[in-house]
Amino acid sequence: MNKMASRSSSSSLVLLLLLCYLTTGDANGGAAAAAALRLGYYSESGSCPRAEDIVKDQVAQLYDKHGNTAVSWLRALFHDCMVRSCDASLLLETTSSSVSEKAAPRSFGMRNFKYIDVIKAALERECPATVSCADILALAARDGVAMLGGPRVAVRTGRRDSRESYYAEVERYIPNHNDSVSVVLSRFAAMGVDTEGTVALLGAHSVGRVHCFNLVGRLYPSLDAGVDPAYGEYLRGRCPTADAREDTRDVVYARNDRVTPMILDNMYYKNLLTRKGLLLVDQQLADDPRTSPFVRRMAADNTYFHDRFAAALIKMSENSPLTAGEGEVRKDCRFVNSA
Repeated sequence: MNKMASRSSSSSLVLLLLLCYLTTGDANGGAAAAAALRLGYYSESGSCPRAEDIVKDQVAQLYDKHGNTAVSWLRALFHDCMVRSCDASLLLETTSSSVSEKAAPRSFGMRNFKYIDVIKAALERECPATVSCADILALAARDGVAMLGGPRVAVRTGRRDSRESYYAEVERYIPNHNDSVSVVLSRFAAMGVDTEGTVALLGAHSVGRVHCFNLVGRLYPSLDAGVDPAYGEYLRGRCPTADAREDTRDVVYARNDRVTPMILDNMYYKNLLTRKGLLLVDQQLADDPRTSPFVRRMAADNTYFHDRFAAALIKMSENSPLTAGEGEVRKDCRFVNSA
């Protein structure tokens, strides 16, 4: 499916009742912080009226050159928000005093961070030291989802950036592809995302690809009984050996979805119902009684999937953000500001 087809895929403009999200949050004031975010933060305040347009234009230009960036923005937002807060801690580089979250095993395969710098540079030219890297991640993910034929999401802004990396906590917060459904549900529940929302957010696996390093456990020495035999043979063709190392330079992979690989749609759930879930955690969603009803409903109704995905993405993107006097607005997304 080409990019033009991706753009023309049906997507619903999701205008959600954001107030329903302000009543939930953790005991540390996550809900109060999320309440400080608002639609059109930079235009309303007059601090950078064109901020969202600049991000959208940059995302579109990057998508035209490198279509996979749209997937990268979505994954980056997942990883950033799931570790403590949506605060761009993910983007910090390793220094003499801290290790980057990008260096964690759970971050294996993440890429295109250099293009965040491109978006940030465009914003700095227009409005120096104004738009946070955390908001750039949220807005880029919003626009990337739309580029992939997904829903248009009403993302609020006003986040600020973390001054520290949380490398030591990445493994604690980011689910592993072999985790049980219970573990995955608990990780998302910690952000206030319910079971239905979790099933919807995992629909992001409708796009992108998975490295063989994360697949071979289902393929060798024998094929996982939960995998459709014909699909299993296809995957073995993509991943011909069990010796798929994490650090290989010539990384081999399989597409999450062979039918509409670059469209964020409900084909992911249809695949699960025919035993063609790529990762173990994906396929388990179709079998677990807590999640299987949502899998079936999303497989049957793409609009329903898009609506629930948008709602859950907003919820996740507002996980305990830094606001007001907290954190900072980085001038360079890779490093904290100099004292």
